[in-house]
Amino acid sequence: MAELAVQTSGLSKSFGKIRAVTGLDLAVPRGEMFSLVGPDGAGKTTTIRMLCGLLPPTSGKARVLGYDLAGQSDKIKRSIGYLPQKFSLYGDLTIEENIEFFAEIHRVDRFGPRRDELLDFTRLTPFRKRLADRLSGGMRQKLALVCTLIHTPRLLFLDEPTTGVDPVSRRDFWKILSDLLKTGITILMTTPYLDEAERCSRVGLMNGGRLMTAAPPAEVKALMRGTVVEIVCGDTFGARAALRGLPAAREVQIFGDRLDIVVDDMEKDLPAVEARLSQAGIVVLDRRAVPPSLENVFISVTRPAAKEASS
Repeated sequence: MAELAVQTSGLSKSFGKIRAVTGLDLAVPRGEMFSLVGPDGAGKTTTIRMLCGLLPPTSGKARVLGYDLAGQSDKIKRSIGYLPQKFSLYGDLTIEENIEFFAEIHRVDRFGPRRDELLDFTRLTPFRKRLADRLSGGMRQKLALVCTLIHTPRLLFLDEPTTGVDPVSRRDFWKILSDLLKTGITILMTTPYLDEAERCSRVGLMNGGRLMTAAPPAEVKALMRGTVVEIVCGDTFGARAALRGLPAAREVQIFGDRLDIVVDDMEKDLPAVEARLSQAGIVVLDRRAVPPSLENVFISVTRPAAKEASS
């Protein structure tokens, strides 16, 4: 078995009567890129903050890079990098000056070669004298990543690193993360973008503070209940309204000029879907079964829990 970068057993965190994380059992091998996905309030950020030694667990155990979270949190903090959702850069300092500041915080001596290497790595070298306040959102995230990496951590925690970043910058950021993996670093991240999670070695689905599953994306998709049918029609919003409340259409999502409809049995349920659309005067131009996305799977596996919670 591969050596583990993160291992937890029954890790839990409560804030008063609120259970933010419950009984988390997680194992992340070294050198892996692992993503936690889930809605707001699922417990993703709380999990990362506990593993970074920033929040004490209410119960349970954890080891990070071989160090015990309960008694060796200082060693953990020196060995990891943590990029929170809101990373504090200093707008009146240049890129170089921000990096120098964080190098001093981490007590990195002779950081110049490491700084230059990271600036080249993130393609920020031409902008090294620019004030942080004058950077685009994508460039600010790259600078934040450089500041997080300046002390050469062995494990990198990223909390929704591309939220609010334009698509081109998101792509560039992911190229940087892929290149980082080649250096042997371990990455544990959270993301609200399920298409990003599919690029990771394994995905953990969290909901209501609990980890429902942790597996490679293909295995997670195998948990899908039902079949996803893609329907092309002229009025997607009208089609969605027409299908509301129809038992045969378990889930209906709009993607441009297409509908993704989840049915339990395509042969049995699809005629009912098409009949409802025909009654509404909506012409189906094309239809086909498509592989489920992680978003389809997540909705599928969380819906029963949501129904139970509301009953």
